[in-house]
Amino acid sequence: MRFSFKVFFSSIVVIAIAMGFGGFYLIDSVFRSAINREIRQALDENKIVCVTFETIALNIPLKYDSLTDSAVKDIAKTLETGRFIQISDENNKVLYSGENFNSLDLNLEKASENKTVCKILKSDKGYFVYTGTMIRSMDKLMYIETLKDISTIFSERASNFSIYQSVTIITLIAGAILMYLLSLWLTKPIKMLTGVTKSMAAGEYGVRAVKVSEDEFGSLTGDFNKMANTLDEKIAELKNEAQAKENFVQAFTHELKTPLTAIVGYADLLRSRKMDEEKRFLAADYIYREGKRLESLSFNLLDIFVIKKSEYIFKSISVSSIFDFINVTFSPNKSANIIINYEDAYIYSEITLITTVLFNLIENAISASLEGGKIEVNGMVSEKGYEFSVRDYGCGISDKDINKITEAFYMVDKSRSKGNAGLGLTLCSEILKLHKSKLKIESKLGEGTKICFEIPGSKL
Repeated sequence: MRFSFKVFFSSIVVIAIAMGFGGFYLIDSVFRSAINREIRQALDENKIVCVTFETIALNIPLKYDSLTDSAVKDIAKTLETGRFIQISDENNKVLYSGENFNSLDLNLEKASENKTVCKILKSDKGYFVYTGTMIRSMDKLMYIETLKDISTIFSERASNFSIYQSVTIITLIAGAILMYLLSLWLTKPIKMLTGVTKSMAAGEYGVRAVKVSEDEFGSLTGDFNKMANTLDEKIAELKNEAQAKENFVQAFTHELKTPLTAIVGYADLLRSRKMDEEKRFLAADYIYREGKRLESLSFNLLDIFVIKKSEYIFKSISVSSIFDFINVTFSPNKSANIIINYEDAYIYSEITLITTVLFNLIENAISASLEGGKIEVNGMVSEKGYEFSVRDYGCGISDKDINKITEAFYMVDKSRSKGNAGLGLTLCSEILKLHKSKLKIESKLGEGTKICFEIPGSKL
C-alpha cells in the first residue's frame, strides 16, 4: 500500500474512533444527567405527595376512629392532578389507582416502612420513574406509589444519536477529502524523490530533486541531492580511473612493443647473418640501449608500485644534504646550465624520496631545454613549510597538457623524450602524496616551465 494511502486511512480511522467514542460519551453524559435530574424530581414529588396526603388526612373531621377507604380515594383524587398515583393498604389491596397507572400493567415492588423504592421502568407506552413509599396515617399503613413519564428523555437520546450519526458521516466524508488532499501534499516530496531515484537507477545521473519545503522533507531532499552530487563525482572519478587504466595499458603495450621489436630484429640479424665487426657492434649496441630502456621502464614501474604499498620512516633532515647531492650529481652534466640556490632548513621527510622527486624534475627540465639551457633549482622557507622549485626556459607546456603530464606514459613531445617512458612525474606525484603535498605547475609555450612543491612543517 502506498504511503499516502496509509496516511489517509490511518487518519480516517483515528477520526472515526475519536468521534465515535467522543460523541457517545457526550450524549450519554447528557442523558444520564437528565435521568438523575428526573429521579431527584420524582423522589421530591413523592415526598410532597406523602406529606400532602398526611396533612389532608389530619384535617378531615373525625367522624370515624380510622381513615376510611372512601376518604383515601377522595384525598387521592385531589392529589392525582398531573400525576400517576396509586394507593394500597398494608395487605396490598388497592384503595385507589389512577386510570393512567392501571393502564401501564407494571410489576411493582412494594416498599417497606421508612424506605422508599425508586426505579426506572419500561412499558409499551414508554419509560417511567417509579417511586413507592409506605406511610402511617391515623394508625393506618398505606403504600403511596407514583409514576413520572420520562419517555421524552429516551426519545431525545435516540434523536441525538441519530443526528450525531449523520453529523459523523458528513464529517468523515469531509475529513476524508481533506485528509486525502493533505496526504498527497505531505507525500509529494517522497514521490519526487522516488521518481528521481528511479531515473538515477535507469542511468540518468544528472537529475535532481526539487526542494519544495523547509521541513524535514526539505532537509531530506537537500541531503539526497548532496548524495547524488557525490555519487556523480564518484562515477566521474571511476570513469576517469577506468580511462586512465585503459590509457596506461595501451601506452605500456606501446612502450614495450617498440624496444622489443628492435631487440628481436637485431638479435635475429646477428644470429642469421654474418656481419663485419662494425655492424655487429652497432646491432649489439642498439640491443643494449633498448634493453636498458626496458630496464629503466621496469624499475620505474616497480618504484611506483612499491611507493604505493611501502611504509617509510620520516625524520628531520637538512635540505643542504639534498642540494649538495644534486650539485655533485649534475655538475658534470655539460648539456645544461644548472643553477642551485637554496635557504638551509630542516624538513620532516624521507631523504631518498625527496631526492628522487628533484632528480626527475631536473631530468625533465633538461629534456625540455636546448643544449646548455639554464635550469634553476631553488629552495626556500614558506609560510606552511619548505618550497622546492625547478624552473627551465625551454619549450614549455600547453594548458591542455598540464593536467595530463602526471599520468603514466604521457609525454608532451615524444621527440624530446630521450628514452624517457613518461613515468617520472607519475612517480613524483605518488611520492608527494606520502608527504601530503602535490606538484604545482606553471608553464607557457616557448617560455619555459616552473614546477614546485611544498613540504609542510619545516624549521630553520
